Amino acid sequence: MKEILIKGANVVSPADGLDGKLDILIRDGRIAAVGEKLSTDGEIIDAEGLTAIPGLVDMHVHLRDPGQTDKEDILSGCRAAAAGGVTSLLAMPNTAPTVDSPETVRYILDKAKDADARVYVAAAITKGLKSEEPTDLAALRAAGAVGLSDDGRPVVNTRYLQNAMRQAPKLGMTVAAHCEELFLADGGKINEGEVSQRLGVKGIPAAAEDCGTAREIALAAAEDVPIHICHVSTKTSVALIRDAKRRGVRVTAETAPHYFSLTERELLGRDADYRMNPPLRTQADVDAIKEGLRDGTLDCIATDHAPHTPDDKADFVKAPNGSIGMETSFAVGMTYLVKAGVLSFEELVRKMSVNPARILGIPAGTLAVGANADIALVDPDEVWTVDPERLHGKSKNTPFKGLDLTGRVKKTLLGGRIVFE
Repeated sequence: MKEILIKGANVVSPADGLDGKLDILIRDGRIAAVGEKLSTDGEIIDAEGLTAIPGLVDMHVHLRDPGQTDKEDILSGCRAAAAGGVTSLLAMPNTAPTVDSPETVRYILDKAKDADARVYVAAAITKGLKSEEPTDLAALRAAGAVGLSDDGRPVVNTRYLQNAMRQAPKLGMTVAAHCEELFLADGGKINEGEVSQRLGVKGIPAAAEDCGTAREIALAAAEDVPIHICHVSTKTSVALIRDAKRRGVRVTAETAPHYFSLTERELLGRDADYRMNPPLRTQADVDAIKEGLRDGTLDCIATDHAPHTPDDKADFVKAPNGSIGMETSFAVGMTYLVKAGVLSFEELVRKMSVNPARILGIPAGTLAVGANADIALVDPDEVWTVDPERLHGKSKNTPFKGLDLTGRVKKTLLGGRIVFE
């Protein structure tokens, strides 16, 4: 019977009403006790000066495995997760092959057994993400998938999306929607506006996202079923979601760290590490995203971690979209939300751990007795500079390179096993 005692941490666990200096006793990978002056004959972790929070849950990650393992693989992606305090993640289906068969779901879950984070799988709604033929949702669920999405693309065929939204609650699955009207997006590369005009680069109008968001909300309202909106980046989408929640529509939503910290002006340097989809928007959009997080319109923060090699990102216009984010997400949240007075520390933990676990229906986001000992020990006040070469994943395409951030993950435990230090 293996025991570990985390001694003297400031424990913050909103789901359990914990906020104070306490010890955490771990026995055989689970939390055995939380309280004062606990003791053990086992290993002791001195957590004086650190804050213990439930491991972060990132419900939007691209692990690139199978098929693009030069960019990332399941094990390297989970190393990056652990370094960011992420102990559970949802892997998106736009791999090669697409996660549209039970065999591919099982491949991912089997490879993830020894990884440094718990990997949950979002399977595709349509085969090959082509919106031409639906997948067998029940078979994907039986293989172990917990989410459904065509992320990377919207589900163009609304009937297939409607069917997935109807079936998902019965199967115990979460539909996560990439909201984009492709005819409006029309192959654009960055936000349509002042910067796209200055650079002479084709833009994507905010309306492309907003029309997609409106469609998904309308379906959820008409069917009275849940929908989760991915990577919200525009002020109008925030307003649509806020209105839908007021009307009782069963909608939840995430945004990503880059959407509450960076604007389209980062692109003036023609560096493709700042290109993602949805693209970086205007300051007005950033302000609206922050307000949406503050007032509860946006339930959670997910990274849309999307690794690419330096060669991939070499050409500003031709480069694929996406940036990495799991190792910096907590610090960006601390810097741009907590230190800026937008959220309290407890609210940040809710949006990065408690809420995504609840939306996915997975056992995470808690430090309750009996729960998995998935814990991040963080220093909320440590200032550090993001050096891409010192990050733990295979790819280095972070939009936060060179920035000084406040808040650092010091140690991560997964089932009581130290996976990052």
